[in-house]
Formats: sequence, C-alpha cells, structure tokens
Amino acid sequence: MNKNTKPYEQAYYPPKPSKFVKFMRTCILWQIVRFTVINIKMILVVRKSH
Repeated sequence: MNKNTKPYEQAYYPPKPSKFVKFMRTCILWQIVRFTVINIKMILVVRKSH
C-alpha cells in the first residue's frame, strides 16, 4: 500500500450514479434500443467474417 494514501479516503468509494444514469439503466425502452443496436453491430461483424 502506498504510504501517501489513507484508508477509507473518498477515492476508494465508487461514484454514485446520477438520476439520469439510474433512469437509463432501468428504462425498458432504452434497453430495447441498446439491445437492438448491439445486435445489429454483431450481425454486421459476423457478415464480414463469412
């Protein structure tokens, strides 16, 4: 452990997500859009390899 760091400093804790981030993580419509985009990207990659 580095001698300059103290235990339980703020840097050791993960940042709290904002309200917008929480909304985007739980919004079903946004998840469907992201799922579709990722699947289209995967299809394009697979097509290039065949």
